[in-house]
Amino acid sequence: MSAPTTKKPTVTEREARQVAEAAREQDWRKPSFAKELFLGRFRLDLIHPHPLPADEDVRRGEEFLARLSEFCETKIDSARIEREARIPDEVVSGLKEIGALGMKIDTKYGGLGLTQVYYNKALALAGSANPAVGALLSAHQSIGVPQPLKIFGTQEQKDAFLPRCARTDISAFLLTEPDVGSDPARLATTAVRDGDDYVLDGVKLWTTNGVVADLLVVMARVPKSEDGKGGITAFVVEADSAGITVENRNAFMGLRGLENGVTRFHQVRVPAANRIGPEGAGLKIALTTLNTGRLSLPAMCVGAGKWCLKIAREWSAVREQWGKPVALHEAVGSKISFIAATTFALEAVVDLSSQMADENRNDIRIEAALAKLYGSEMGCLMADELVQIRGGRGFETAESLAARGERAVPAEQLLRDLRINRIFEGSTEIMHLLIAREAVDAHLSVAGDLIDPDKSLQDKARAGANAGVFYAKWLPKLVAGPGQLPTSYADFKHGVDLSPHLRYVERHARKLARSTFYAMSRWQGRMETKQGFLGRIVDIGAELFAMSAACVRAELLRRQGDHGREAYQLADAFCRQARVRVDELFTRLWSNTDDLDRKVVKGVLGGSYEWLERGIVDPSGEGPWIADATPGPSQRENVRRPLK
Repeated sequence: MSAPTTKKPTVTEREARQVAEAAREQDWRKPSFAKELFLGRFRLDLIHPHPLPADEDVRRGEEFLARLSEFCETKIDSARIEREARIPDEVVSGLKEIGALGMKIDTKYGGLGLTQVYYNKALALAGSANPAVGALLSAHQSIGVPQPLKIFGTQEQKDAFLPRCARTDISAFLLTEPDVGSDPARLATTAVRDGDDYVLDGVKLWTTNGVVADLLVVMARVPKSEDGKGGITAFVVEADSAGITVENRNAFMGLRGLENGVTRFHQVRVPAANRIGPEGAGLKIALTTLNTGRLSLPAMCVGAGKWCLKIAREWSAVREQWGKPVALHEAVGSKISFIAATTFALEAVVDLSSQMADENRNDIRIEAALAKLYGSEMGCLMADELVQIRGGRGFETAESLAARGERAVPAEQLLRDLRINRIFEGSTEIMHLLIAREAVDAHLSVAGDLIDPDKSLQDKARAGANAGVFYAKWLPKLVAGPGQLPTSYADFKHGVDLSPHLRYVERHARKLARSTFYAMSRWQGRMETKQGFLGRIVDIGAELFAMSAACVRAELLRRQGDHGREAYQLADAFCRQARVRVDELFTRLWSNTDDLDRKVVKGVLGGSYEWLERGIVDPSGEGPWIADATPGPSQRENVRRPLK
């Protein structure tokens, strides 16, 4: 066996992009509403009528939600979790007993076999009791051992590990390293083949559940050999294996009950039978796992929005200023309206995406990514508005409120807890780039060689011909559509008229596609560097998707006789608010400070503005910006805390 490398991989920007591109799903075998939306085609038929779960799935899901609700109300003390910065062992044991660890695991392996719809409803419920509990369950099932094994595992692996994950064992997902975040091409943890084993060496950071986990999914780089192609590879690793040390349990501004740590691997032997998929498939496995796994975060944001609405309603009705409840003052009322409308729309986005995932008729990789992006951003905004509505009480801790005799409302805690969602499982900035890449996939598939510097003149000529054929058919379709006909989508008019909003979506989907085409024509190969522009393109798409989902959900509730009139009102309010944001985003596509910002950044990095930093003291401690992650034996105490 060769000695583990201690040198971090050095890669260029182009090489890093190639690694990410190779891991991306290349084909579109199923239709995608969001993909079509970015291409200027408003395929309402893909989401309307709203798909519905089977009766048996509803029955099993509702039965579990009832058990989970009782457990959350009687067994979870959120204030204690916040105070002790730990989920009590008896809470975790109780979650195991009611089957919460196996919500997404098939019944034949001892799980509950819930649909994605009901799994997400359960996460919203558990997360409302305490966000750290929701994070524990989500990290275990959405990205931990169960999901990648469900898609890529062998039958032997499923038989060995899924029953444990369903009832007793907590799992964690280990990809990030101290010097590697969203750039996996630089992954430094190695797995060297040695007979029937692989030997792992390296350090993993921000291992959610890693402090208490029994099973780990670990991404490591396998050197190329005569017998294997090598590359980033996924393994199931027993957390109590010799050579594994949890060196630190990390503490954060929020999610104080989160068992998240730093894990070192030193000469850890892992059976080759525990490798998930072939060598080099690790990143593809990770990205595919996240396609639906990302829905868990916006699901918990839905729960947060519902709680924000409840507190805002109750508080603003009793708090008076200038002779009337603060809710009746326009400055506060607009915030309450935003929370109510956005919660409705976000639930619509999550439920629609989840039901499409369950039916498996559509490719929802963009929908799930949009839901994560939109939910994490809007969730933070709603929590921030609640703190503002509560005023000084919003900034005060629940413990302090209770100590002086008032209701212990943890508004500031929610704001702190939700903030990580803009970073978890792909930061907002990374999600912008990921979604933008998928949104322009059709363009790159026909014209990509035109802007690829490595392609020959012959390849570019062929690409030019193909692009000409594609755009000759595509561009004329962006000129006119149903959105210009006042009678379109008339079946969405019932008291409140939602049809103008759907016509708006159709028109602006075409405008979005035209803007993307113009930008590609203008910037060509430099398009990938225009991250501000790409981010706004994606944000527009997210708003149009949310508007579509809100209208479709309102119509579903109307047909079911379930608060249909009120749902139409909320959908109308949301769409009107969203249209203001979309119009502003379209303006900012071409009228912005992106070029000036780049100049300022160069000045900042070059030291031109260091004089502006004078007159302060820096309370930061000493130490390197990035901790040393050189492979080798651990010099620290193992703080792993298994829960049995």
